[in-house]
Parts: sequence; structure tokens; C-alpha cells
Amino acid sequence: MVVARKAVGECPKKVASLIDLANLPSTLREFAGRSQMSHLSFFIRVWSHIKSNNLQDPNNKNMVNCDDKLKSILLGKSQVELAELPMLIKLHFPKAPK
Repeated sequence: MVVARKAVGECPKKVASLIDLANLPSTLREFAGRSQMSHLSFFIRVWSHIKSNNLQDPNNKNMVNCDDKLKSILLGKSQVELAELPMLIKLHFPKAPK
């Protein structure tokens, strides 16, 4: 909890961009079933989808085998590394104007 407070204190704009509601593009709307969602909430929704559908590669837990639903939001890739997920999702959330 202390780490989260420290992060908010040091870079509030960065944290705000993760938790502010954003209008989702149509591909993300279909995945999430909502028209607005924060970047962080969407990432959590993707992670839930991966876990509930057992999409992590059983031989390498750092890899995700994408089903059709995930492919639609992850640039059509059939497999992605867990480390790539935040970057691929971030592409759908344009930077807010300053």
C-alpha cells in the first residue's frame, strides 16, 4: 500500500492515465462488453480471460496462447509473452492531450 501511495505522489499523471475512464475502440468494446473502461481495468479483464481459459502455455508460463478473442486485441498474434501484454494493450489507449 505504501508503494502505491509513493507512486501516486511521484507521478500522479501516470497513475491517472491508468485509472481514468477511456472510451474503448470497437475491438476492445467487444472484448470487454463495455464502452468505457480504465486502462488498468481492461488489463485486469484480459488477465482474467487468460487465467479463466487456461491460455498460459503449460510448458512455459511466460507465454500466452491466444484464442480468437485475444487475437482480436493483440494484433492478431497467436502467442505473446506476458511481458508484451502491457505494451500491446497500451497501443489501444491513446495518450491524453496535455
